[in-house]
Amino acid sequence: MEQATNKNRLTNLQLELVKLFSYNLNEKQLLEIKDLLAKYFADKATQEMDKVWQEKGLTNETMDTWLNEHLRATSK
Repeated sequence: MEQATNKNRLTNLQLELVKLFSYNLNEKQLLEIKDLLAKYFADKATQEMDKVWQEKGLTNETMDTWLNEHLRATSK
């Protein structure tokens, strides 16, 4: 995703949201839109992680190995 270069201007996403939220929504509609946005960005994050896993050749077995590793710092 592209980052805005000018911190004083709204991004294209912010502008669209301002347009959307110029309507008076009830609480249920607002929660539905928040849920929709959360799912959208979660899906994008999942897609990116899937790419990383594929590029690095990671598997479920890799994750199981990591989960079972004991990474303890030595105490002094």
